[in-house]
Amino acid sequence: MEIRKIDVMRGPNYWSIRRHKLIVMVLDLQKMEDYPSNKVPGFNDRLKKLLPGLYEHRCSEGKVGGFFSRLEEGTWMGHIIEHIALEIQTIAGMDTGFGRTRGYGEAGVYQVVFSYLEENAGVYAAKAAVNICKALIAGEEYDLDKDITQMRELRERGRLGPSTESIIKEAENRNIPWIRLNKHSLCQLGYGANQQRIQATVTSKTSNIAVEIACDKPETKALLQSAAVPVPMGDIIYELKFLRKVCESVGFPLVVKPTHGNHGRGITTGIESYKEAVKAFNFAKEVSSGIIIEREIKGEDYRFLVINYKLVAVAKRSPAHIIGDGKHSIEELIKIINNDPRRGYGHENELTMIEVDEITEILLAEKNYNLKSIPENGEIVVLKDTANLSTGGTAEDVTDIVHSANIMMAERIARIIGLDICGIDIMTTDVSKPLEETKGAVLEVNAGPGFRMHLAPTKGLPRNVAAPVLDQLFPGKTAQARIPIIAVTGTNGKTTTTRLIARIAKFAGYSVGYTTSDGVYIKNRLVMRGDCTGPVSTEFVLKDPTVNFAVLECARGGLLRSGLGFKKCDIGIVTNVQGDHLGLGGINDIDQLTRLKSVIPETVKEDGYAILNADDERVYGMRHTLNCQIALFSMDENNPIIKKFQEDGGITAIYENGFVTITRGIWKMRVMKAKAIPLTFDGRAEFMIQNILPAILSAHIQGINMEDIKAALESFSSSRFQTPGRLNMFNFKNFKILLDYAHNPSGMRALMKFTDTFTDCYKIGIIAGIGDRKKEDTEELGAISTQMFDEIVIRQDKNLRGKTAKELVGMLEKGIRRKDDTIKVTTIHSELEAIHYAIKNAPKDSLIILCSDVITEALDYISNLKEDEEKGENINKDQISTEA
Repeated sequence: MEIRKIDVMRGPNYWSIRRHKLIVMVLDLQKMEDYPSNKVPGFNDRLKKLLPGLYEHRCSEGKVGGFFSRLEEGTWMGHIIEHIALEIQTIAGMDTGFGRTRGYGEAGVYQVVFSYLEENAGVYAAKAAVNICKALIAGEEYDLDKDITQMRELRERGRLGPSTESIIKEAENRNIPWIRLNKHSLCQLGYGANQQRIQATVTSKTSNIAVEIACDKPETKALLQSAAVPVPMGDIIYELKFLRKVCESVGFPLVVKPTHGNHGRGITTGIESYKEAVKAFNFAKEVSSGIIIEREIKGEDYRFLVINYKLVAVAKRSPAHIIGDGKHSIEELIKIINNDPRRGYGHENELTMIEVDEITEILLAEKNYNLKSIPENGEIVVLKDTANLSTGGTAEDVTDIVHSANIMMAERIARIIGLDICGIDIMTTDVSKPLEETKGAVLEVNAGPGFRMHLAPTKGLPRNVAAPVLDQLFPGKTAQARIPIIAVTGTNGKTTTTRLIARIAKFAGYSVGYTTSDGVYIKNRLVMRGDCTGPVSTEFVLKDPTVNFAVLECARGGLLRSGLGFKKCDIGIVTNVQGDHLGLGGINDIDQLTRLKSVIPETVKEDGYAILNADDERVYGMRHTLNCQIALFSMDENNPIIKKFQEDGGITAIYENGFVTITRGIWKMRVMKAKAIPLTFDGRAEFMIQNILPAILSAHIQGINMEDIKAALESFSSSRFQTPGRLNMFNFKNFKILLDYAHNPSGMRALMKFTDTFTDCYKIGIIAGIGDRKKEDTEELGAISTQMFDEIVIRQDKNLRGKTAKELVGMLEKGIRRKDDTIKVTTIHSELEAIHYAIKNAPKDSLIILCSDVITEALDYISNLKEDEEKGENINKDQISTEA
């Protein structure tokens, strides 16, 4: 068996609109295609022994044990690998259960699809599942524990921390979109100009000055002391020679801690002698140059959490400890505690397993204990010197018993420091009494406090402390987090439609970001060049803080590689669905392609609109799977579908009586005559009119007024600047050159309708074969060319996409000769030389038509020729340079 490739889905995709996190592995079973599970001796027994949890997999049987039944009947290794990948993730603490295995279009090759929780662990599971299957087939031993450990480590390295995760989950509950901005905890909530950011529990609204103060413990203490907030008596020193004097001044017991630090690093408590103080001083020096020496306050450790200057939760924290029973050793008691199902590896559960480290050994030694010691019944043995949950500590929610004076004090402290999210550590014997009565004190103020102890306390009520964070970031309606998103897909016309919508939105006053097959544009500036129709480019736009309106061209490639870069859009447009790129990426027929394109309208939010082409049966058929409103467009006002839809009160855009028109019900709103729109070439380019209809319809639905729509249409032309590669006409003195993106049979037929309107000229077509099309499609291109042109020049793109130049030329020639055995055909592989040849040999007033899906170089070349002519330099056909 061989893994051909692994794709990671991160958004709505071909396999599922709701399940965004999917691994798609293309697996070639090779000789195992002939050996299902019941034909490999001993395989089923070995699999059940290694992974007994597979018994719980219902599979297609729909009941527990269903997968085991399929094993006995005989099922293929791709299907088995799907289930193994799911099961080993579950064992590693990532319980997930969606899977599919489908043919790829080649004998013995399958797409194995399964869900994941953490991306790197999911990819690892795919590879490990194949290795497990190979070992079981061969009857070899397999170290499953190694894989489980590795996946757990990958999960912990890749996952968001519990605090960040809680905010993200709350955002998802409120339908606020989010994007992870790095490998750590920096995340964007909302899109474009409406975004806010969080990094753990620091937000876009957190004061940098406040964070600096909170991180400087002496400064914090000084500010609080000056505001009459009770703090422990103490001092700061930088050298050991001052330690004895401070110890004598403050008095024992002491706490020693670094001036700068977090998560309890470098802190030692309960110091009763100068010798212990020296040891604690050196320990703190590893963290900070400045060392705080403070009088230890008696009582229990409480964390007050203040968000947006309101107290939201209080937890009593206890350091990791065991309670003796007079029978078991400390080591045994730690193992017993770690068996608590609430404890897990890292942050996977509400509590963390207790690990024995140097601090544990020091604390035990101070009591003359070691791991083999047996403490007395009821004796509490502390194993860590801080109460952090990450080191095995526990937390009890006590929010409801906190005295009002302490609440007021905590909220006042947050104001004094200036922190919007503030963790305050307080030591007191009784939190239900004012601090001045218990002689307690404020120990620390923390920026970016952890939420875990409040979200899942060991005892007491869990508190949704993420909710007030979102209330602060997005007050009022959470819809404020979004910007309008219009997504455009289809076989032909996507880019022009996208550009035109962006143009209209700009005229309406929006700051627009849009993606196309030639680049990403922010506020009408090209900021990223190339085919930018996938999720990476989508996120580029949605992350830009200057954008408040997004128009996104969504092509098949990005959808298949990783899904969409957004979860919901306001408007989803499907221009048409025609056979193109079939046989690639597991999309082998027009029905599969239609399903792929339908992902876009299926992601439209409930109160949004899917705009469908009523003239395309496949596109119109998408309506059955949609959970949103629908609008239609048509080139035929008498289309029965359109007529019925209008009678039912639907919104449409139609081409009628020479006008592009919007209707609401039966009422017409004529936008303008098609002939008056430069993009249509005086109304002759019907496919451009078809692109205009969904553009004006989406603008109207979005609430853009008719004047802005008209102004945009009047100023939008088919030029190299506004629609590069889309019907770009260059009028030279003795000939014309037309460049167009037409590169598939349907696109060529649409272009032919336009070029047929040029009746009094000799037409030379420059065409190319494209390697990632079906053989039949390339031959069809050649056949159509004979109906369009008087002469054909065959050239090639630099990227042949999997086929040789000889193969592609042969396919085109076969299609040409099938239709016309007499037409003149010349083969010139270089694009620029082909253009040079056509210009040199073109009769006067000829129309040279260059068709391709990659025309940047040719566009620049012809533009330069045109600029030279406009400067008064006559084009010498024999001396045209063919250098790029």
